[in-house]
Amino acid sequence: MLLADYYQQGFSYSDFLKAYGSDGDQDRWRQVYDQTTLSSEQRSLLGSFVREMHVLCLAGAWCGDCVEQCPIFGVFESVASVINVRYVDRDAHAELKETLTICGGARVPQVVFFSEDMQQVGRYGDRTLAKYRQMAASLGGAACSTGVLGANNGHAEVVQDWLNEFERIQLILRTSPRLRTKHSD
Repeated sequence: MLLADYYQQGFSYSDFLKAYGSDGDQDRWRQVYDQTTLSSEQRSLLGSFVREMHVLCLAGAWCGDCVEQCPIFGVFESVASVINVRYVDRDAHAELKETLTICGGARVPQVVFFSEDMQQVGRYGDRTLAKYRQMAASLGGAACSTGVLGANNGHAEVVQDWLNEFERIQLILRTSPRLRTKHSD
């Protein structure tokens, strides 16, 4: 199956959580969604996006890294109407899990970005640079976080890292000669 086919079969944010998340998972995702704030500059940037982008997110509702990051995509989607995210459960799709391994592991979350006509534009995941810096600074402890955000947790930096990647994809789409010709801009 093509990656774009998985996008077509994917769930919206809320439907994914209903289908795969326990009540506790849903509560943790809701908490992080509510704690994810964007500055006026970040909102303005997202509002300036003009090219439609489809985003396939391979995730696990149970996964602490997904809890910490996937709600960010929901916030982005709520601000920028050109962003369309669909979620696929990692454990329900063995072939996709195998295709998107990182360093030999089935890591989540992972995203695959597509253009409006489902051409693959890029991939990103499983953790952002800010998160890996945090982890490296405190080597030890669990390999996967709990998904519960405490004070001074670096969440704002993770939000910015993801925003940078969404902007990078938007700029690829915006400057694409093929899409510029198509949209006469």
